[in-house]
Amino acid sequence: MYQYQSINSEKGTALPTSPPTIKTPQRQYSPSRPRFRISFFTTLFFLGTFSLYKTFLPSSLCSHHHHPDVAKVQRCSITNFKSDLSFLDNAPPIQADEFLQRRDRLAQALVRNKVDAFVLEPGYTFQYYGNISQVDWEPWEPEERPFLMLIMPQISPHDGKVSAKTAFLSPHFEEGRVRMLGIPSHEAELDIVIWEEHWNPYTTLLESRLFKDTESPTLMVDEEMRDFIVRGLDAYGFRTVGLTPEAELVRQQKSAAEVALLRAVNTGTVAAVRAMRPCLVPGLTEDQVTSILDKTLLSVGFSLFFDIVLFEEHGALPHGGFVTGGKKLTYDSMVVIDVGAHYLGYSSDICRSFLIDAPPSSLGKHAADPLRAEKEKVWQIVLEAQTAAAGAMKPNNTAASVDIAARTVIEDAGYGYGFTHRLGHGIGIKAHESPYLNKWNTAALLQPGMTFTNEPGIYLEGKFGVRHEDIYLVKEDGEAELLTGQRARGLYKP
Repeated sequence: MYQYQSINSEKGTALPTSPPTIKTPQRQYSPSRPRFRISFFTTLFFLGTFSLYKTFLPSSLCSHHHHPDVAKVQRCSITNFKSDLSFLDNAPPIQADEFLQRRDRLAQALVRNKVDAFVLEPGYTFQYYGNISQVDWEPWEPEERPFLMLIMPQISPHDGKVSAKTAFLSPHFEEGRVRMLGIPSHEAELDIVIWEEHWNPYTTLLESRLFKDTESPTLMVDEEMRDFIVRGLDAYGFRTVGLTPEAELVRQQKSAAEVALLRAVNTGTVAAVRAMRPCLVPGLTEDQVTSILDKTLLSVGFSLFFDIVLFEEHGALPHGGFVTGGKKLTYDSMVVIDVGAHYLGYSSDICRSFLIDAPPSSLGKHAADPLRAEKEKVWQIVLEAQTAAAGAMKPNNTAASVDIAARTVIEDAGYGYGFTHRLGHGIGIKAHESPYLNKWNTAALLQPGMTFTNEPGIYLEGKFGVRHEDIYLVKEDGEAELLTGQRARGLYKP
């Protein structure tokens, strides 16, 4: 017998203090023969089992060390995704004329609201009325020097038609840069009021040609406007008011061109998740799957927005948390992916809940998941809730009624406590836009052209979560139109 001492190697294995004495076996010693036979057949058994395991390993996407081959999974996902890019057909950038039409519609709302101008600074709304879809757009981050866009109604003395005049307040040294942005305009040149850095920008604007005949002009300020600018305007002779429903409606009702872009980016984002799912194998972490999906989206020209990947009990946190990212995927893991991308300025925001492909049944070694029956039940309840909400997305229904339609299905199934957020929100150049679909919002009425997320969910702490999210367009007549290509069809068909 070997004599061992408590000496550990780097991997913690006990090492012998000295080599053992080995005696030469005698041929006539019969007990050696059965020991050899046992060792031989045991070795054959393990070699056979290992060979069978390698044969049935899904898609050969694990290395010979049984760790996921992330590079192979990535290639698989991108190859699947690029096999059908038809979702990009018929989705051109927004044309210059449409930006002018948006401003004209806003000017008409300002007249109804008795407002002299709509004022905004760089941000989503600025891009919506300026020119969001030019691919070489130079981002202009808001800074301490006010740079403002003003949209002012002007009424034709001939026919009374309302159109928009667009002007800017800019630091003098930035004037050339503003003109280079290529912002569409009714005028041959942009109308820019300049101010020097030792001037008061607010009095400069008030005393400019834009307001020379207006006493105490009323300005409607965009929701993204920073407080110090609003206070500056108020302090030096302007009267500011907030957004009105008429002004908000301009952005809430999408044009055919906007709908085409929303359909393209949201259908494409769903297609990316579907393309990736068959490639996924056990052992991948949430962070690795996030990276794989991000690179898949980038491969067709989408830009990244957000990507939340959650496995099993982590999915009971609708948006995850700082502790998520390292959990490993198994065949039983309920996978929740909430992901958004941008394409030509427009946003996607979709969610899918699914399982990865099960191991071959011939192995017969896969233990039953004690939560499987409840996962299937909850998955179906959430889908039914989404169906009910889609049916309620009709003109003049309240935003609250759509939420309640989905919430009632989930409450009747006994899981009301697990539906912990609103049903959805508007979507456009921003992923979250008004109106918001929650049961409190009884004042907002749905109108044709509005687009919404429809995302009911059930979250069971310590177990798993399920959410289905698709995008819908409210139509003049009939059912709301799905803008994500195809809804989820099953646990293995997201």
